Amino acid sequence: MTNPKPNLQHFRFELPIQMRWNDLDPLGHVNNAIFITYFEYGRSQYMLKASSIWDWTKNMFLIGDVQAVFHKELTLLHTDARVLVRTHSFGNKSFVLEYAVCSGSKDNPILHSHGKTTQIMFDTKSRSTIEIPQWLREEISAFEKYE
Repeated sequence: MTNPKPNLQHFRFELPIQMRWNDLDPLGHVNNAIFITYFEYGRSQYMLKASSIWDWTKNMFLIGDVQAVFHKELTLLHTDARVLVRTHSFGNKSFVLEYAVCSGSKDNPILHSHGKTTQIMFDTKSRSTIEIPQWLREEISAFEKYE
């Protein structure tokens, strides 16, 4: 998998992570599976911030792909842990979100992990995939400030 390190300057959204004792494995660092949970936490809040219309009780997507790359261990001793989220690209029925898990200062961040997920729009009533609504494309594009 070719997945180059992201440019952290491209992220407009970030969310603090409160690491929990049970996030750690016997080596004393955050277990690799927990990073996917951090992505999920960031994604849930990103959607609400990027779209004023988004409603989790009406709109839904499935995760079609998850990728994670690990760079440096994350421990309870790291300060200001956070997950960054941005929309990477749009397809017809899916869109790709990109993530970075960092700690430390914004001027000199430590990148612990980065990754991507593919969200596939889904109609819960018909149980089928649907095209990305135009309003969602427009709102996310406005939030990310690209067309």
